[in-house]
Amino acid sequence: MYTILVVDDSPMIVDVFVTMLERGGYRPITAFSGEECLDVLKTTTPDLVLLDIMMEPMDGWETLEKIKADPATREIPVLMLTAKPLTPEEANTYGAYIEDYILKPTTHHQLYEAIEHVLARQHSIAADIERAREAGVDQQLIDEYERLSKSVDINKRLLKILETTYSIKDVRAGMGENITRAIKSMATSIKLQEQRLDQVRTQFGDVLEAR
Repeated sequence: MYTILVVDDSPMIVDVFVTMLERGGYRPITAFSGEECLDVLKTTTPDLVLLDIMMEPMDGWETLEKIKADPATREIPVLMLTAKPLTPEEANTYGAYIEDYILKPTTHHQLYEAIEHVLARQHSIAADIERAREAGVDQQLIDEYERLSKSVDINKRLLKILETTYSIKDVRAGMGENITRAIKSMATSIKLQEQRLDQVRTQFGDVLEAR
């Protein structure tokens, strides 16, 4: 049974997610602020964190940065929860730190799918890395594979959210053009990452086949 830490400063929302998680066969634990989240992580290592963005005084992004800055907690997957639309700036700034971005309200199906996708990706990458290490693949190449595999998948999911959120241009204050440019830039970056990931996978395959 996977342990999921739910972090939100609204007790009502925490209760909703706890009920959903219990129904899905997960073991939820709770924190009602960013500070409490960090305290819980000092003694408990959950399989995943569901972290709300709009909290006070420490918001979800600041909490996320502290989680990822600590060697003891940086490997814990974090899914961000929010009722606020994702911005291109947030996607670029925090995309390397998060596993997914869930808009509230969410359905049972959407929540379970997001959690299982993250956990399945984590296990798949770990299995690939283990095989590569056993085959004697260079550690630097393994590290690059791990980073790119996660980054490409997450950024593609974030790009899809952005494209859906801003499908109708917001022309107020000229924001529409800026957002469109940012989304196109992100799409280009993902394509370059995918190309490099394909090259790394080919190198992996060559080493494994030659073994």
